[in-house]
Amino acid sequence: MVTVDALNKSFGKLRVLKGVSARFEPGRVTAVIGPNASGKTTLMKSILGLVLPDAGTVTIGGEDVRNNPASRRRVGYMPQEPRFPDNLKVSELFAFVQDLRGEQPAGLAALIDRFELRPHLNKRLRVLSGGTKQKASAVLTFLFSPDVLLLDEPSAGLDPVASSRLKDLILEERERGVAIILTSHVMSELEELTDEVLFLLEGTVRYRGSLEAIREATGERRLERAIAKVMTGEVELSPEQAPRAEEHAA
Repeated sequence: MVTVDALNKSFGKLRVLKGVSARFEPGRVTAVIGPNASGKTTLMKSILGLVLPDAGTVTIGGEDVRNNPASRRRVGYMPQEPRFPDNLKVSELFAFVQDLRGEQPAGLAALIDRFELRPHLNKRLRVLSGGTKQKASAVLTFLFSPDVLLLDEPSAGLDPVASSRLKDLILEERERGVAIILTSHVMSELEELTDEVLFLLEGTVRYRGSLEAIREATGERRLERAIAKVMTGEVELSPEQAPRAEEHAA
């Protein structure tokens, strides 16, 4: 489980997170949604330990990320735009990351075949398309069987076949009991994958609950229109399902 408790973060005079609290349960997919500059990226980076909050805590499996950097080994992260050393070959990248972690997972070959990367193993990363780099990123994200997955626009740049296979893999990981947190602007992706959404607005949690509840509140069956009404403030969701501080103190 990932628990975020009363996170506050400012960059200069700009307050990005304002007392954000949430729990991300094993075996569930939670989509973090909200307009630009709502705090989504800062929340994700805080969970990763890449951004240190001014106040509040992030725990993974009961371990404080700030005090236990090793807890990050339990997290698989797939950024929207992966950045790798351009001079490495794909096979060298995989070997390099395994050496860094001191692990040789048995599932590497299966992931390579799943994302059809075998023809690209001896190519240098600088010559690969954005979609092929994203496939390599997917392999590394799932390779070490993490307990937590952070997926930032995971299907960005992927062709339909790779996107479908990625979705299948995400659902398999959910069945394995992984806590999955994702952001996505692709409405079909949200509908296929998510169990609940966490809606951020101006650095605060405004809603946590199901997509169906958003449809009902907005009167829109099309998810894109329903979420647009929420993001623009045309419809205000009931705060009843937003996490309360006492939930995290229990």
